[in-house]
Amino acid sequence: MGKNIFGRLLGTAAAVTGLGAFLLMPERVDEDLYAPFQRRNIAHRGLHDMEKGIPENSIAAFNAACEAGYGSELDVQLTKDGQVVVFHDDDLKRICGVDARVDSKTLEELEELKLLGTEQGIPLFAEVLAAVDDRAPLIVELKSGPNNDELCEKTYQLLAGYEGEYCIESFDPRIVKWFRINAPEIVRGQLACPPEHYGKGANPYTSFLMGNCLMNFLSRPHFIAYEVTDLPITVKAAIQMGAKHVCWTSKSAANEEGCDTVIFEHYLPKVWY
Repeated sequence: MGKNIFGRLLGTAAAVTGLGAFLLMPERVDEDLYAPFQRRNIAHRGLHDMEKGIPENSIAAFNAACEAGYGSELDVQLTKDGQVVVFHDDDLKRICGVDARVDSKTLEELEELKLLGTEQGIPLFAEVLAAVDDRAPLIVELKSGPNNDELCEKTYQLLAGYEGEYCIESFDPRIVKWFRINAPEIVRGQLACPPEHYGKGANPYTSFLMGNCLMNFLSRPHFIAYEVTDLPITVKAAIQMGAKHVCWTSKSAANEEGCDTVIFEHYLPKVWY
């Protein structure tokens, strides 16, 4: 009887371990493809500095990052008329003072707005690519929305014509999955944060799964970009299985330890570490 119970326990433990490995397993990235990002500091939304009149996700911020030798992280989403623009928030209130969603405005309407009271406007993704022009690597975050496939397709088309170094990431594992299926040659990452940081409106079960990277079975990411905090055991396990570890958003060079790539803001670290 005792041996039977012990055997069942071992079988259950093996099944749980196998299921965990299936859910968490990343895809190992080719080291040559990841080399532009390995042990490198990347400026969050460009090297923005409002004391110098340089707002986040602006052409000026990306130029400043390139001139300092940093790569840039940036955010892309769609306008009402299907143009790919670089902007972080879902709505325009914080950055442009307009109480409306980005995807409720056409490109022509957005071109009338300015970023944080500066002369900088909301750039097209194509304009950012032209400005960076292979001077430094880019981490492109795709924002989740009602037209994810369209955003993925249009972003991919723009990147296909760009000769610089880049990778993509998203909080939405369905977006990362799109690139796994349709553009497996592109380095891809799963963004995540602790479950309680997904916001009051987030489904708690989805937040738990995403915050613990238990949806990696959809995206099989090459890297996990996790908020600067103590990592959950599941995320540590994914990194042990071969995922690169990217941290965001760092406010101190101390966060470089143990990370393959650091996304930083509000200080000036070394380009490489």
